[in-house]
Amino acid sequence: MHRLYLLILWLFFILTAFGQGEGNLQTDNGKTTNRGVAYLLDKLDVETAPLSEVQKITDRENQGKALLNYFRSRYNVHHRINRDDRVRSLGNIASQSDFELADDALKHIFVGQPAYPRFFCGEDIDWGSRPVPDNEWVWQLNRMNFWNAMGRTYWHTSDEKYARAWGEQLIDWVSKNPNDEDHRYAWRSIEAGIRGNSWCELYQRFIDSPSFTPEVLTAFLTSLHDHASFLMTKYTTNSNWALMEAEGLAAIAILFPEFKEAPLWREEAFRRFNIEIDKQVYSDGQQRELAMGYHVGCISWFLRSYELARMNEMKDAFPRTYVEKIEKMCEVPMKLCHPDGTVVQFGDAWTGKPGQYKNQFMAWSKLFDRDDFLYMATDGTKGKAPYKTAFALPESGLYSMRSGWDPDAIFLALKCGPNGGGHAQPDNGTFGLYAGGRILMPDAGSYIYSGDPEGRAWFRQTKVHQTITLDDLNSAYAPKLLYWNTNKGLDVLVVENNSYDDLTHRRSLLFIDKRYFVIVDEVYGAATGEVGLHFQLAPGEPAVDKKNFSVQTNFPEGWNVYLQTAHNQNKMQLLEEEGWVSHQYTIKEPRPAFCFNINKTGDNPVIRYVTLLVPYKDRKPDIKVRILNESEKEPISKMNLEITENSSKKMIQYNL
Repeated sequence: MHRLYLLILWLFFILTAFGQGEGNLQTDNGKTTNRGVAYLLDKLDVETAPLSEVQKITDRENQGKALLNYFRSRYNVHHRINRDDRVRSLGNIASQSDFELADDALKHIFVGQPAYPRFFCGEDIDWGSRPVPDNEWVWQLNRMNFWNAMGRTYWHTSDEKYARAWGEQLIDWVSKNPNDEDHRYAWRSIEAGIRGNSWCELYQRFIDSPSFTPEVLTAFLTSLHDHASFLMTKYTTNSNWALMEAEGLAAIAILFPEFKEAPLWREEAFRRFNIEIDKQVYSDGQQRELAMGYHVGCISWFLRSYELARMNEMKDAFPRTYVEKIEKMCEVPMKLCHPDGTVVQFGDAWTGKPGQYKNQFMAWSKLFDRDDFLYMATDGTKGKAPYKTAFALPESGLYSMRSGWDPDAIFLALKCGPNGGGHAQPDNGTFGLYAGGRILMPDAGSYIYSGDPEGRAWFRQTKVHQTITLDDLNSAYAPKLLYWNTNKGLDVLVVENNSYDDLTHRRSLLFIDKRYFVIVDEVYGAATGEVGLHFQLAPGEPAVDKKNFSVQTNFPEGWNVYLQTAHNQNKMQLLEEEGWVSHQYTIKEPRPAFCFNINKTGDNPVIRYVTLLVPYKDRKPDIKVRILNESEKEPISKMNLEITENSSKKMIQYNL
């Protein structure tokens, strides 16, 4: 009888410890995390008050409540989102899109990669759903951008259903997604870094909700510890991934200093940021991957952790040079974006919307006290326009020329830079042309990342860009800046790229009177084969004159562009090619594409094209150009051009 009593007592103890005492998190499908308050407290520094008082509580349920009360009442840690702003946000923070995303998320209809439709992921959520072949969908599903919408909608409405659903989905995700081989879709380091940062912001949105229970807190903090521990083992140096990894690690370490390992996490995150800003950012301010969206993203990743450290009195985390380099980065979209704020699609980039970086420019204008940033943020109603209209970023190989700073200005950006890695394309010499609010000669873009390898490969061909090819093969990255000079009536850029074995492409670009361009392409070296000079226009029906080797857009209203090419050989063909442009992920549309083709033999060591590029509105100007000092044996080092417009002539010279 005594033994039976002891057995019953022992079973009661075990059931209490594992049922209530350990506070296991249980979801509707019966899965558990098997890690409760006791497990979490072991990860926290409970030796300091008031956490030491929480540690002394023996009843696990009350201990969980006390832990939640501690985190709700602490104000020694400063977040970018201020909980005191919740009252002011009532009725004025969530957008219509936020409401749509949040309300769908309540029904388990989630957004993954946002170019695709939202999909129902089951009453019992399948976080590994793959409704499309593109892996980006499931990867981005596990970034939970819809949770951010739920947080804003909760503050907007104070409707508890959003907070309650978020807590349920958080516990569900944590219980179903351990960091193992079966759940790689959820545990790439980039997603872990993004979650580490965004979850800390969600904490601020929901911590005061009655639906933020001790069970939610335990799941949340335990998973944050998992994230930080994982991110300590992942460092994808020399890539934007490294910044997202470091940002997630920094956010957890700074905003939850109660973790025992927080000082080590913080030190490692700061170390990585300080290394990466020197590794990834050229002296001209451009991030090494040479794609504008990633460049602006990198500004945010570098800057947010700097600001968070500064808010929390960690003033020695970053040297002065770190901030100076960020300021230089902030100049790049001002110098290289179209006059309306859309993006020239070099590499993995998409056009975006006019004025898309206004909010960033406003923040940067305040941080750096820059009138030119303020000008960009306010469409010129405040601040001062940059005093230059032409910019060279020689280390990254990016250049721009413009007629002015109004949205209708003529603008051209050219790329001839180093290999930027997986987000770059073999397109040295390519350019994008804009005038009068219209992108007249857009770069091809990139179309897609995953799920359509043939589609991605097509957009990564040299021949689908505004540049030279040999036998339609992809070119190498071997850039060189030969000449750069700007003044009021003439901007001149000369770059070279050793595009193929024994074949170099030299491109001279002249912007004349802030009105039109002359492009001189010289192809020289011992290599032989079909040399193609490729150009592509904006979608639309073009006017083509094969006899005069000219093409032009044919828009009935607004601006057009006229392009005419001459050459130093007897046999040149104007060929029409397959052309596509992608301004949005997964969306492409046909567009006119042309090749000026010449067969290069051993008898013609230099092939030279002279192209007149004239943006115009209403009536096309009558302009002609010719080289006065042609050379058949070598590229021209002293260029003499004659420009004829109507009956007037002008001479243009430059020496390399």
